[in-house]
Amino acid sequence: MVESRRIDRWVDRFPFIGELAADEFAKFAEVVQFPVLEAGEIAYRQEWECPNYIMCIDGRTRVYKTNSAGREVLIYKVESGGTCVLTTQCLLSNTNFPAESVAEARTELATLPKSCFHKFMAEIPAFRDFVIGDYARLLGTMFSLIDTIAFATIEQRLARRLLVEAAETPVVGKTHQQLASDIGTVREIVSRHLGDWERKGWIKGNRGQIQIVDRPALASRQAH
Repeated sequence: MVESRRIDRWVDRFPFIGELAADEFAKFAEVVQFPVLEAGEIAYRQEWECPNYIMCIDGRTRVYKTNSAGREVLIYKVESGGTCVLTTQCLLSNTNFPAESVAEARTELATLPKSCFHKFMAEIPAFRDFVIGDYARLLGTMFSLIDTIAFATIEQRLARRLLVEAAETPVVGKTHQQLASDIGTVREIVSRHLGDWERKGWIKGNRGQIQIVDRPALASRQAH
């Protein structure tokens, strides 16, 4: 019964699975696994092998790079209904994971073994179309990241990160250090900008949380 519920949730998050022919769906259902990562648990370390194709049913993982000085920069996040573009790239190119990934919240995944991934890519057109289309879309988001890092100011990157984090709620549950890691800078610079915005009444900080008070004003800094 539990496995049946998980399959139902998987199909709900990835509708193309439910549209497969009965024999194709049976092949997926036979090999799919549903691992769970608790908040803070490592999904991948740099240079780990990628043994599975990963589909996120619920939760969120953070994919990032760390330099020799220990500074982190966020690459992207994998959320409900999403896949990990770097894992897909590893499977397609037979290389190891080039970054690090950690669960930010309790995360339920659906995974397909590497051998089945390649078999289904060759034999099931609907799966191949999904993987290629999703991979192309995710590559587009990574190019947007490159543009942001290369051309946006730290102020713009910080405003954009807050607005993304506050897409569904006005409260961002992150410390200044976590935000600094997300945008690839140091905590002192983030604290300076946040302090300025708080004095202007745009945000309100409170013990590891930042409340967005004036979203239009913050959006103006994003595009400044």
